[in-house]
Amino acid sequence: MRYPLATSTWDETEIEAIESVIKRDMYTMGESVAEFEKNFAEFIDRKYCVMVSSGSAANLIATASLFYTKKPKLQRGDEVIVPAVSWSTTYFPLQQYGLKLKFVDIDLDTLNYDLDALEAAITPKTKMIMVVNLLGNPNDFDAIEKMIQDKDIFLLEDNCESMGAIYKGRQTGTFGLMGTFSTFFSHHMATMEGGFVSTDDEELYHILLSMRAHGWTRNLPKNNMVADKSDDWFEESFRFVLPGYNVRPVEMSGAIGIEQLKKLPGFLEQRRKNAEVFKALFQNHSEFKIQKEIGNSSWFGFSLIIKPSSVLKRKDIVAKLKESEIDCRPIVTGNFTRNEVMQYFDYEIAGELKNADYLHENGFFVGNSQEDLSEQIHFLYETLEKV
Repeated sequence: MRYPLATSTWDETEIEAIESVIKRDMYTMGESVAEFEKNFAEFIDRKYCVMVSSGSAANLIATASLFYTKKPKLQRGDEVIVPAVSWSTTYFPLQQYGLKLKFVDIDLDTLNYDLDALEAAITPKTKMIMVVNLLGNPNDFDAIEKMIQDKDIFLLEDNCESMGAIYKGRQTGTFGLMGTFSTFFSHHMATMEGGFVSTDDEELYHILLSMRAHGWTRNLPKNNMVADKSDDWFEESFRFVLPGYNVRPVEMSGAIGIEQLKKLPGFLEQRRKNAEVFKALFQNHSEFKIQKEIGNSSWFGFSLIIKPSSVLKRKDIVAKLKESEIDCRPIVTGNFTRNEVMQYFDYEIAGELKNADYLHENGFFVGNSQEDLSEQIHFLYETLEKV
């Protein structure tokens, strides 16, 4: 592709990191994963980070952990508010744990929650709000926290597309009770497959450690908030206390991540430079609406939504982009409730999803990366001018 959706963030340092694991001949989760967790927690200023095999797995064990605190934070049937536009595995763990999802419309400018619609959707039944920072863009956390300040509602934050984004001096992924991250190939840094759950809550941290690896006690510290643990290593080898999973990362992912994290500030800086080029060309475009930045976005990609006044059709645009070797995708899932999988959900729709529907029919996005894309972005502009 002349303008691909993503490019590799690796060089010889990642290859050397992989070779260091091969030399140690220990491939399952070990000291490199532990070091990467520690370093990443320091980077986002969070007490605890648990690395897993993907951002989707992060959402899974984050959701699961909320059912196993001494005083469960969620129970089956509880109402959880979600945005109508996000990735599929934002929603699937919630469905799998028997929660009732209430879908709320998004704002066509920010692509995050329509704040008026969100406030109207909150009821005495609401237990949790899933906050998704879409395409690198922070939510307005001041507004959301004001809505729930006198209510028994907490936030879970899906930050898989927004690593490094900043809202009022604070990293996204740290506003919720837990935050999830992804280190997939096309994301801000890449271990190929990988993700994190971050939290400041020690009990949830211990539950996550157990849930990540079979629900056993082996990876728990001696003094923990899940189960009394003996000093008998043999007894604790195969002792199961929670209905967990195996979503451990491999050791190579940890070793790669250590090197990638060193480069992440530079990656983020270049993504933001690319965004300035994109905004200069498309900010006041007659045919397209682009994402309105809240705080300091980490610019996962560049969205374009055809304006209602335009006569352009998305299928024609996509065909032209493909012909010109410019990779593009729908804006995440579009309106997720229009997928056939909804037949398996217990859900309701709060009000209308008119903005999500409009995005679903008229939106697309192109890539951003850690490379200088000035030439590609200008080529995109020139190509769209020809449609």
